[in-house]
Amino acid sequence: MESWDEIRTAFHVARIGTVSGAAEVLGVHHATVIRHVDALESRLGAKLFQRHSRGYTPTEAGRELLKVAQATEEQFASLAARLTGVASDISGELVVTGLPGMSELVTPTLVRLQAEHPELRVRYVSDARLFRLEYGEAHVAIRAGAMPQDPDNVVQPFCPLVTGLYASPAYIDRFGLPESEADLAAHRLIGPADPDSRAPFHCWMREHVPAEAITFRTNEDRVALEAILGGAGLGFLSAAASQRHPQLVEALPHRSEWDSPLWLVTHVDLHRTPRIQLCLRALKEDARGCMTG
Repeated sequence: MESWDEIRTAFHVARIGTVSGAAEVLGVHHATVIRHVDALESRLGAKLFQRHSRGYTPTEAGRELLKVAQATEEQFASLAARLTGVASDISGELVVTGLPGMSELVTPTLVRLQAEHPELRVRYVSDARLFRLEYGEAHVAIRAGAMPQDPDNVVQPFCPLVTGLYASPAYIDRFGLPESEADLAAHRLIGPADPDSRAPFHCWMREHVPAEAITFRTNEDRVALEAILGGAGLGFLSAAASQRHPQLVEALPHRSEWDSPLWLVTHVDLHRTPRIQLCLRALKEDARGCMTG
């Protein structure tokens, strides 16, 4: 084809379903999107989209073309990711992602790496969504739960994310501590904003704590920590986070079912680059103390 821009535009129209949405992603005027689609249909002599009030739907010819466009887009993204990772020195950008609540485990390592390698530009992104390593969205992902199965990724065991149930002195002064799980119904607990959270300790909470005992809910780990420290209720914290607040007391003995296995995930194309290998080694070395609270 004479113009990759036209094919790429059509790809985003099909992916998003509207001209305005594609224009926003591409950073162009909506008239440019319409012109590209019309020119491509004219060049191919085939109708690629059905236009309707809700947007654009690909025709059979459009779906066939867009399979090729998507594969090409992914190949370009993979090439760009490889090219940004070929440097032999420890410099450039290092993007690490993890679930909220892992910062105490990860941040000290990243700070140390940057101190040892000043040319390294670190970006740590904490988010519940899975970042697409094949698109170069991240270089190292820390994932929890079952072992990731994507064949294009290299997966290594990291360490368990050890979690405990904690109380502040202020809470203990007002309500005391439970002697067993059976006592939790008479206590106040801090829980997730999403009642269907899949975190192991939240699953355990749903089984052992009546909903009315969960009197404070939040989706922010920082807010949960402040609520625990302020005496709002008993709450779950990672062992790494609790070590920063020695005044906190374990409300119940640790249960292994509260913990979650962690995995270090890298894309196969970047796995052996020096800065990625350095990051993986440093994370594993520094995480040796995360096995226990």
